[in-house]
Amino acid sequence: MSANPPVHAKPLAASDLERLRKEFDADPTAKLLQNALTTAELKDVALDHDIVVSTDTSMSNRLDDWKVTNQKQSGRCWLFAGLNLLRVGTAEKLGVKDFEFSQNHAMFFDKIERANYFLQAVIDLADRPTDDRTLATLLDDCMSDGGQWNMFAAVIAKHGLVPKSAMPETISSSGTRQMNASLRTILHTAARDIRVAAADERSGIADATVATVWRALCLHLGTPPERFFWQWSDSDKNFHRDGWLTPQEFAGSYLTLDLADYVCLVHDPRSSSPVGRTYTVEMLGNVLGGPPVTYLNVEIDQMKKIAADLIVDGTPVWFGCDVGQQMDRERGIWDAKLHDLPSIYDTELTLDKAGRLEYHQTLMTHAMLFTGVDIVDGAPRKWRVENSWGDENADQGFYTMNDSWFDEYVFEIAAPKSLLPDDLVAALDTEPTVLPAWDPMGALANR
Repeated sequence: MSANPPVHAKPLAASDLERLRKEFDADPTAKLLQNALTTAELKDVALDHDIVVSTDTSMSNRLDDWKVTNQKQSGRCWLFAGLNLLRVGTAEKLGVKDFEFSQNHAMFFDKIERANYFLQAVIDLADRPTDDRTLATLLDDCMSDGGQWNMFAAVIAKHGLVPKSAMPETISSSGTRQMNASLRTILHTAARDIRVAAADERSGIADATVATVWRALCLHLGTPPERFFWQWSDSDKNFHRDGWLTPQEFAGSYLTLDLADYVCLVHDPRSSSPVGRTYTVEMLGNVLGGPPVTYLNVEIDQMKKIAADLIVDGTPVWFGCDVGQQMDRERGIWDAKLHDLPSIYDTELTLDKAGRLEYHQTLMTHAMLFTGVDIVDGAPRKWRVENSWGDENADQGFYTMNDSWFDEYVFEIAAPKSLLPDDLVAALDTEPTVLPAWDPMGALANR
């Protein structure tokens, strides 16, 4: 039996283009939309007014009575969201209304650890060609600002925490583009040197490069304190002094959540990723020798129940999502059908969540904090979200997510292992399936 003949898309002929032109010109709706879209943005033309007016900010369960933070021109959302989660209990323990940990401190140690992690990966892959897909993936993203929950927990566990006053923001922490470009140049140069060096010389190159990265980070971000003097006044104007503390001592005294108890739950609906199984991603991490980045895949309804239960019990929830999809930033609204693109383009857009992952239409891009949930008849109807983009948009920086958007664009949450049902706890002990370095579930939140 002969093989099937090759299939080719035909070249566009002049007659094809003429037909398309006539069809468009004969469509009055298309002409009307053309007039609209040539003078206004798609997000405004396609916006579903009914969804906007039916989405309010009230919640049956709301935790936040604090101000939002601002990551400015950086991709530190995952660090901000993690520190925003931790600051709630710390502020209560300190007796203050608003408190911020130093995001700059956490970023400094993420970057120095990430440089070391990258250099070891380059050593491990030194005998592969530069167009090897795993090596190319690492080289393409060797020093971004993005991260995952497990990476956040690893940095805090090793390097502790300091209040924002002990290591405040700098120009480079608030706008990381130029610093990151320099760090990438340093690391790419080292990668080349490692690959051309003899095997017994590679570790020395890595050590020297870490020293260079440390110098660069100190120049841009300031030198992280070994100790700092801690005193404060609480909301009742009572004065407190704790004296000199290391970052680890400060975390030990004022951190109220047990990060070691937290695990990462994901919703990956692809047929290749069965639920109830654990997964990890090749070469994904920041702290060399630290715990691996591990996910447990669960059904979306189970993820929502765990998140809602935590909020009702008084604890905000760190989560990762594809933030730019179906979002109105000014109003602070997410809904799965907020922008009616099928009507605009007169076509069916039928990719489901699994299909969007498989065909590179979606992945996790941003991390934030759930601080409220609106529950009706035992089920969540909408969610309140603390973003880290400042207070100029939405409800002073707090956004409203309709539950339909959670289904489609939320990918992971962090939750205490001690609060999970027995079947999920048992599943956490299974050997993780290793996904390739370029898998979308290894995407870093960096918006």
